[in-house]
Amino acid sequence: MLKTRQCLLGIRTFLGVTSRIWGFIMYILRKHLRTIIQYQTVRYDTLPLSPISRNRLNGVKRKILVLDLDETLIHSHHDGVLRPTVRPDSYYHSLPHVDFFLEVVFVFDWCFLTFCAQVSQWYELVVFTASMEIYGSAVADKLDNNRNILKRRYYRQHCTLDLGSYIKDLLVVHDDLSSIVILDNSPGAYRSHPDNAIPIKSWFSDPSDTALLNLLPMLDALRFTADVRSVLSRNLHQHRLW
Repeated sequence: MLKTRQCLLGIRTFLGVTSRIWGFIMYILRKHLRTIIQYQTVRYDTLPLSPISRNRLNGVKRKILVLDLDETLIHSHHDGVLRPTVRPDSYYHSLPHVDFFLEVVFVFDWCFLTFCAQVSQWYELVVFTASMEIYGSAVADKLDNNRNILKRRYYRQHCTLDLGSYIKDLLVVHDDLSSIVILDNSPGAYRSHPDNAIPIKSWFSDPSDTALLNLLPMLDALRFTADVRSVLSRNLHQHRLW
């Protein structure tokens, strides 16, 4: 009886140690895999346009792609530490009644580089964020990185406040809604124009998320349409507007 108990105890100890070792191995593998995924090079190959496709593209207006920032292209956070504005910085002194500031750190979706390089050839890119201009402008500058592809920008003051949330009116961007597409993780932000929207899940620094790249074939096709709403209105069941 004693030998049986000792044997069972030995088996339990062995299984416990084995489980911990296996857990550690899987942790290392997942960490290594995330690193590989985060830094792999992604390509989107496009074939030269056929004469028919080129004629079609020349016969329609160039489209505008409106991009949200937070949780669509980037994720940001701050450490919650209030720092006094003791530096003789003309930027901070130009702001009214600013005695303290928060340092905000943001990371952008690694797919954005490939995504932006491709879609900027197809669309005019516009930033439209419900964030304040002081923040949104700084983030857009970083994303643009002197490439001059995010020149048009709209901020909180261009939104409409409705039921406690900010609505993005695409008519502010252009009066022809047939040529505007908005990409935003928040359906409530575009509930005035759901026929112009492509929903996308929120991004929270996940290096394995390729949602932006998955949209490239669709965006490639949309630029040939006379009215983007003729296609995007068929996806209304994917939106949660309230």
